[in-house]
Amino acid sequence: SPPLFVYVFPPNSRISTFSCFVLFSLPCLIFEEQDTGFPLTERDRLGLRGLLPPRVISFQQQYARFMESYRSLERNTMGQPEGVVSLAKWRILNRLHDRNETLYYRVLIDNIKDFAPVIYTPTVGLVCQNYSGLFRRPRGMYFSAKDKGEMMSMIYNWPAHQVDMIVITDGSRILGLGDLGVQGIGIPIGKLDMYVAAAGINPQRVLPIMLDVGTNNKKLLEDPLYLGLRQPRLEGAEYLAIVDEFMEAVHTRWPKAIVQFEDFQAKWAFETLERYRGRFCMFNDDVQGTAGVALAGLLGTVRAQGRPLSDFSNQKIVVVGAGSAGLGVLKMAVQAVSRMSGNNETSAKKQFFVLDKDGLITKARKNLDPAAAPFAKELADVEGLREGSSLIEVVKTLKPHVLLGLSGVGGIFNEEVLKAMRGSDSPRPAIFAMSNPTMNAECTAADAFKHAGDNIVFASGSPFENVDLGNGRVGHVNQANNMYLFPGYGLLFTDVSAMRMLEILEVYNF
Repeated sequence: SPPLFVYVFPPNSRISTFSCFVLFSLPCLIFEEQDTGFPLTERDRLGLRGLLPPRVISFQQQYARFMESYRSLERNTMGQPEGVVSLAKWRILNRLHDRNETLYYRVLIDNIKDFAPVIYTPTVGLVCQNYSGLFRRPRGMYFSAKDKGEMMSMIYNWPAHQVDMIVITDGSRILGLGDLGVQGIGIPIGKLDMYVAAAGINPQRVLPIMLDVGTNNKKLLEDPLYLGLRQPRLEGAEYLAIVDEFMEAVHTRWPKAIVQFEDFQAKWAFETLERYRGRFCMFNDDVQGTAGVALAGLLGTVRAQGRPLSDFSNQKIVVVGAGSAGLGVLKMAVQAVSRMSGNNETSAKKQFFVLDKDGLITKARKNLDPAAAPFAKELADVEGLREGSSLIEVVKTLKPHVLLGLSGVGGIFNEEVLKAMRGSDSPRPAIFAMSNPTMNAECTAADAFKHAGDNIVFASGSPFENVDLGNGRVGHVNQANNMYLFPGYGLLFTDVSAMRMLEILEVYNF
């Protein structure tokens, strides 16, 4: 948004650029607090008399006015395409955030069930895809490859004296949408709004970060509105040097801040996690957050089957997707089985099977990804299957208790695959379609109940409505999304010392 005031200084004025920024921004920052709610005494004290309509509108009245506007939008957009409606809802919330941050967070906290799908999954994916066109004002900070050597001074440009929670992305793997470059900033913004609304983190002490190292998305590079660097992504040592410099700068200014890595492509997700976990207060939500949510769902499935939790070690689980999220789930689930059964992790891995775009991963694969290698099966352990066996072959042969998708491939759990799950060795098989956004979900809830049977346990990353099964029966949809976990991480870790946090992570091998 343009500044509310325009100041003209003499050519030789000694007013600094920073002073100009403060003068330009101060009215905007003030308005964000109360908007038309400032009483007359405050308007006089802050020099706002005449800059606001004369009537003082109470906070409760502002709240009611916004909610009526939002409900009116819902009524007026009925029947329009879902994407159009979602973006319209996001825009009205974003405009509220711009003009009255206090009211914005009150609205989110009171209506989190309605607004979480707007500020976060699934709408945030659509926002990121269109972010350069939707951009009106900056949020957070942007560190780019062009800032190498300057980050230590740049970090002090952020006006908050204390920051507790940082979410950073390099935009390389936004949800299941791929490389969105600088437009991925929508993810840290949405995540931190969830931290505020769900965990009560102070909104003045959170910081979304975009680490722009370029993009390999040709469409974005050719887009005249694209806001990021117009260059291919940095790789190797050049890439790590940029991330190293950023982490050192953050740690120097805010040594107790928690840094959440978000939507990094798999090779960098694992590399940065191992590189920084012992030195800084950080975690990777795709690797560890998704794993925590999935493990909770897997254990809940055992209970839903009427079995004791100890039976988890007997469940056959097929994971479709060998990226950072899929492998993170496998690692945490194997650790859980090992601890519950008392067996070593090698023995615990026997019940898990993982597929990628080339099919079942076995040790016979050429150029086996090192990250996936610990979960590759010996051919002797998969009788009736081969290297690269298709998903339908795996399901029909293994008859798994759980089919868990983190592939980012919409519809990969097709009718044939879902019908094959009727032959599961479990009386109540589980189907987890965890990829985001909605169009990337492995299947819909309706298709799962239609083809796999009424007795399944279903969970998805994006929200779906419960399914009417007829005769008064309902197919319940469970949402297996990180938003039910990462706010808890933030609340825990902002309440303990940095050193204690590192100890907790080490003890639980987080």
